[in-house]
Amino acid sequence: MEIKQFEDKGLSHFSYAIVADNKVILVDPGRDPQQYYDFAKQKQGDIVGVIETHPHADFISSHYEIHKTTGATVYISEMVEADYPHQAFDEGDEISLGDKVKFKALHTPGHSPDSISIVVSEDGKDKAVFTGDTLFIGDVGRPDLREKSGKMQAKREELARQMYQSTREKLMKLADEVVVYPAHGSGSLCGKSMSDANSSTIGQEKASNYALQEMSEDRFVEILLEDQPFIPKYFPYDVDLNKQGAPNYEDSVKKVRKMDENFMPEQGAIIVDGRPSGKYKESHLPGAINIMDGEKFETWLGSIVAPNEPFYLVAEDSQTLNKLIRKTAKIGYELNIQGAFIYTGSDGKGFDAFDKGKFKENKDAYTILDIRNASETKGDKKFNSAINIPLPELRERVNEIPKDRPIVVHCAGGYRSAAGSSIVKNAFPDKTVMDMSEAIKEFG
Repeated sequence: MEIKQFEDKGLSHFSYAIVADNKVILVDPGRDPQQYYDFAKQKQGDIVGVIETHPHADFISSHYEIHKTTGATVYISEMVEADYPHQAFDEGDEISLGDKVKFKALHTPGHSPDSISIVVSEDGKDKAVFTGDTLFIGDVGRPDLREKSGKMQAKREELARQMYQSTREKLMKLADEVVVYPAHGSGSLCGKSMSDANSSTIGQEKASNYALQEMSEDRFVEILLEDQPFIPKYFPYDVDLNKQGAPNYEDSVKKVRKMDENFMPEQGAIIVDGRPSGKYKESHLPGAINIMDGEKFETWLGSIVAPNEPFYLVAEDSQTLNKLIRKTAKIGYELNIQGAFIYTGSDGKGFDAFDKGKFKENKDAYTILDIRNASETKGDKKFNSAINIPLPELRERVNEIPKDRPIVVHCAGGYRSAAGSSIVKNAFPDKTVMDMSEAIKEFG
C-alpha cells in the first residue's frame, strides 16, 4: 500500500490517494481532478473509489466529476443525503482495496453532524486514519459551520459535545502508532490553531494536542467555542454545491466569458481587481475592490463577495487572469463571474498615498481603521484610537467609520489592507483614504 498526500497551499487543503494492487481510492479530492488522474496513470492504477469525509465548506470537491469520468464509486455518509450517485459509508462499513488493504468508516461528528473518519488497515493492522475536519494536527475542527447549511444542521454547542465524544470514544482509542492524515493544515479557517505539520500520529496528538488533553466535557466545549475565526461568506454555498456535485472543472472554467481589454462594466457592478496594489493605486475602474493575487486569494474573495453577488474579474495580463479564474473555481465562484478581462488603463481612479512621516507626527489627526479579525486584535491593538471592523464585515459596516478626518487602513502585514482601503474609498470617494500597507510592520 502507498499513501500519496496532495497539498493545495492556497486553501491549506490536503487530499489523498491510496494505491494497492493497481487500484486507487481518493480521499477528499480538490476541484481540479487532473493531478489524481496523473498519479493513477503513473502508478498504472485505476481510480475505483472516492471517499468524502463530509460535505466541505471551504473548497469544491471533484468527487462527482471523477465518478462521471472514471466510473469510480463515491462513498459518503448516508446522513449527508447527497444528490449525486453514491454508496453509503457509515460506522463499521468497510471497503477492500485488493486482498490486504481495508478502509473502515467511523462516525466522528463534531465539525459537522455527518463527518466520518476512515481507518486504513493492511494485513489486519491499522496503519492510518483520514480524519477529514474532525482531528487536525494540534487542533480539532470548528463546530460552528453547520448551523445554516447542509441537509443536516446542528447548533455549535451540540456539535462541540459530539466532538468531545468522537475524539475520546473513537479516535483516541486507535493505536498510538496510527498515522493521522487530516484534510487541512495551518492557515485553514476550518480550525483555529493548527500545526504546520502535514501528518502526525495518534500518540503524538494525545500528548500534544490541546483538545485531546484530560478535561471535562463542559470545559472542552468552552475552550472549543472561544476565539473561533470568522466564517467566510462562501462556506454555506460550498457545502450545498458539494452536496449537489459541482460541474466539471475544465468545462466550467472555459465557460467564463472573456471581455475585451479595458472593458467598462455597467455602473454599480462589483469588480474584483486582482492586480498588485501599486498598479491598482495608480489607476483602477470605479468601484473596483483590490483583492490581490496571492496565496489566499480564494479565501478573501469568498469572504468579501457573497455567493449571490455576480462580479467582474480583472487582472494585469492574460496569464494572471486565467490563473485567477482557476483559483476562483476552487470555491465554485467561477459560476458567478459575469466577465473577465485585462485592465491596463491609466485614466481610471487614482488613490491617496500614505505619508508615514506625517502619520507618525500626529496619529490623532487620522481615523485609524484596523481590519484584522477580532481574535487577532485581542491583546494586540496596534493603535489605541483605532476602530476595528474585520475585513469580511467591512462592506456591510463601512458607514460606521467616522469621516471627519483622513482615514488610514491597516491589517497585520499589508495584503488585506489593499482590499479594505479600496472598499472604504469606494464608499467615500470624496474623502482621503490611505492604505498603510506593509508600513504597519514598523508599528509594534
